[in-house]
Amino acid sequence: MIEQFQAPFGPILKIVGKTIVLVGDDIDTDRIIPARFLKCVNFDNLGKSVFEDDRKNLKGKHPFDLESNKGSSILIVNSNFGCGSSREHAPQALLRWGIRAIIGESFAEIFYSNCISIGIPCYTLPKKIIKNIQENKNEHFYEIDIKESILKSKVFNLDLQIKNSSKNMFLSGKWDATSTLLENANLIEQKLNDLPYTKFNQSNELFETI
Repeated sequence: MIEQFQAPFGPILKIVGKTIVLVGDDIDTDRIIPARFLKCVNFDNLGKSVFEDDRKNLKGKHPFDLESNKGSSILIVNSNFGCGSSREHAPQALLRWGIRAIIGESFAEIFYSNCISIGIPCYTLPKKIIKNIQENKNEHFYEIDIKESILKSKVFNLDLQIKNSSKNMFLSGKWDATSTLLENANLIEQKLNDLPYTKFNQSNELFETI
């Protein structure tokens, strides 16, 4: 059962949680969330349908169905994760399942950008290190230090790779476009009032064209 969804917001400095391992290269967005779920009018219920077809095929043995992985928030993947269609539903579904960060060998560019825009950092590590993490049966709890780009466990610290622009967006909170707009509502209104072709009426509710 999916827990009540709470979206990330503002600056993100640290992510702590259990890992969930998904092995395989070129896992595309149609596998992450099949096309039939794109008809939804919002993303609220996508979490329960993430990897829907893969999970049906594995009959309860898919990583996203295993009881030991419930509550996990850091996804460990391989290369070219999120390839295929550019649909934003894929990262939205992962977010609503509970994923707060993804660490892999590489990511499809549009998938990476879609993740950043909703508050999911995507980090890379060399293939050998990813394999070691995926095969480690003893370590499942990690901390990601966003500022230092370090993955921490009880026995090691690993340097993660992420674009500096993406890291700075998380540290500043500028990844969160909605919060940024709300915080600057007065500036937006001022700019709107300064435009020569629009104005607010006296009740400040309707626009009129000059």
